[in-house]
Amino acid sequence: MDGNAILNGVWTFLNSGIGFAIIWAAMVGFFIFLASKFNPLQEKWKQYEGSIITGIKLAEKQIPDDTPNSGLAKLDSALRFVLNAYAEANNGKKPSDALVEQIKQGIQIKHSELDRWGGLESKKEAA
Repeated sequence: MDGNAILNGVWTFLNSGIGFAIIWAAMVGFFIFLASKFNPLQEKWKQYEGSIITGIKLAEKQIPDDTPNSGLAKLDSALRFVLNAYAEANNGKKPSDALVEQIKQGIQIKHSELDRWGGLESKKEAA
């Protein structure tokens, strides 16, 4: 069997339905891999995760649930805590607007996780 016959066989296979499916799946997998490795928005807030969790827990304790717009007040309190921690760690330097937005999203994500897994104690249970 010569090389030309092998190449023709491979070409015929790749032009079949199964070949297209395999090529398509490989391309999609490659792009998902690239997106997970080189997504600059995904990981930036994770380095402040400890401060975010502390800020969330402090806000939950400091702001009562019956406060008007308590969710927004708790988010603002946690955000101010994280931004103060950022400023202390970076000699008073303020984060960029993009990083602040990512930290806000990180606070919301971590709050949801803590609430789902029972990391936030209820004020009724604490009393």
